[in-house]
Amino acid sequence: MLRSKLRYMLASSLIIALITLIIIIPFFNPALSIYVSVLAIGMSLALQKYLASFAGFFVIKSSNIFDVGDRIRIGSTKGDVKHIGLFHVILDEVGEDEKMGGELTGRIVHVPNLVVLDQPVLNFSKDYSIKEELISCGYIFDEIRIPLKPTSDVKKAASILEDLLRAENNAIMKDARAAFTDGLPNFIHDLENGPRITVHIEEKAVWIKGRFVTPIVERNVFKTRITMAFLERIKGDPDIAIGEK
Repeated sequence: MLRSKLRYMLASSLIIALITLIIIIPFFNPALSIYVSVLAIGMSLALQKYLASFAGFFVIKSSNIFDVGDRIRIGSTKGDVKHIGLFHVILDEVGEDEKMGGELTGRIVHVPNLVVLDQPVLNFSKDYSIKEELISCGYIFDEIRIPLKPTSDVKKAASILEDLLRAENNAIMKDARAAFTDGLPNFIHDLENGPRITVHIEEKAVWIKGRFVTPIVERNVFKTRITMAFLERIKGDPDIAIGEK
């Protein structure tokens, strides 16, 4: 990490030195002004991506888009921020739902800072507090989806899932109230209204879906715990059958 910082400092110093040199040369030798202009244009074209990334560093730092430790998605790349450098953001890559959903893949991704200026940035680790201040949150909404055979008692199954999610939500509410002493994040308002259960009908199955809040790093743990508890609750129940017809 120290070597990386030294390289960034050296690169930034060279860029600043070259820019300073281009600016001051005409004051000492006006005859060189036209050559300096051509050199400046050539350098700006050759180094435009590096200059954009260099500027992106200050945008990231000043705007508080994300910080080290946040889980973000830049364009199609998702990961945990490990380092914000003068030219690159270093991420520990995280898989999506279709591939290792929510889990670290073990790969390190270097994203040029200029991408931050050009691509949407989704921060999973921040929320606005009631004072409209951007704060680290650490929670996200997730959804559990359970397929039922059309002959199942859908209302009964939905009630079971709602009870399980309500217990999880109450635990999150307790933790959140203890953690956020300066104002509760926006997601708390949804939690106060209880879990949200929806039903979706397809040709071969009826899907019950439950929306819940979970710590980002424990997303899969929460979903597994809820699923296992649901299966345990319906074990031996003749009115509820998992799967498609």
